[in-house]
Amino acid sequence: MGMVFLTGFMGTGKSSVGHELAEALGGTCVDLDGAIVSAAGMSVNEIFASYGEPHFRDLETEALRRVAATAPAVVATGGGAVLRPENRRLMREAGVIVNLTAPVEEIYRRLASENERPLLRDDKSPERLAALLAERESCYADADVRIATAGRTVPEIVREILAWLQTRRLSERRDGDF
Repeated sequence: MGMVFLTGFMGTGKSSVGHELAEALGGTCVDLDGAIVSAAGMSVNEIFASYGEPHFRDLETEALRRVAATAPAVVATGGGAVLRPENRRLMREAGVIVNLTAPVEEIYRRLASENERPLLRDDKSPERLAALLAERESCYADADVRIATAGRTVPEIVREILAWLQTRRLSERRDGDF
């Protein structure tokens, strides 16, 4: 198994899918936000409150560098990890990027009872979600494949990713034969 980086807006299912995908591939799942929290010794909310988003993004890039250099794994990135071109380059060089998508209404429903999202602390309205999603769309689109998650179970999503990975491997083998 190579590195599989799951990207997507908050609430698209990266962590849930990441754990099941890693299990299906016989590997491990690394939650990038969890790695940042562990290294910093404080929560994402505390990092944002104490040092601001730019500092958090620096920690995110450092964590991504460390993870990308380790053994193969599935990496569930934070929703903003794709914002830096350097991060997208690191992911692409180390493996494949799978972007999970969902419409704003679904994301709103999934995040309605959550309070652990610093970028939504003051406003988690559908309008705010839509604006953030629009700002990030080009970064999310810079993926090897995009998978819709709305109205689907985690096992269904994992099966689609596995099928895509298998097709990709077969394609690479055929390309290498010529």
